[in-house]
Amino acid sequence: MDEVARNAAAPDEADEHLIREAEKIAVALGRMFPGLCEVVLHDLRDPQHAIRAIENNLSGRRVGDSATELGLARIEDPDYPSVIQNYPNQFPDGRPAKSTSIGIKNAAGQYIAALCLNLDVSVLSPVTLALSNLVATEAEHREQPLETLRDRNARELRRAVEAHAAERAATPRSLSREDKKDLVRQLQRDGYFDSRDAAQTIADLLGVSRATVYNYAK
Repeated sequence: MDEVARNAAAPDEADEHLIREAEKIAVALGRMFPGLCEVVLHDLRDPQHAIRAIENNLSGRRVGDSATELGLARIEDPDYPSVIQNYPNQFPDGRPAKSTSIGIKNAAGQYIAALCLNLDVSVLSPVTLALSNLVATEAEHREQPLETLRDRNARELRRAVEAHAAERAATPRSLSREDKKDLVRQLQRDGYFDSRDAAQTIADLLGVSRATVYNYAK
């Protein structure tokens, strides 16, 4: 291997080593709090298949599922806060959670991973008074949820589109132009456009071009 190739490979090897070490921490933390705290390691180098490890699975996600909104925000902005502590969250079945997200940067200052802890506070309700400090979330994050603990994949996107059409007694392709525009804008607000292939998937479901989808989103 020549000098240029060695220099190019070195950062990737260092990043992979850092993520492997973080994976040990994720597994150990999850096993310390069985049935109570989900611990997820996201590999932000591959946002479409970001979940590298998930221990004590409470959200139903799987290894290989996509990054959450916080992960995508860190990928786009190296100055995004490295630690978001004790913010309110919710599991897909409605159980309340208290979450902490820790961004991990490489030597170049780029976010390459995130270690996330999601505490199921519903099981603590019988002793909420005694454990009020444990279940408390930071006031600055109470108004607007920062992320959803689910994979925004094509299957979920299809369900959202079909549900919108069903509410109007129609199929996605038979929706009116205005209804399609409203749907696209709602999907954008809900974060579905963060997925790489979302626009094409929506276009296929609605029977329009990808360019039309982007026009609707304006």
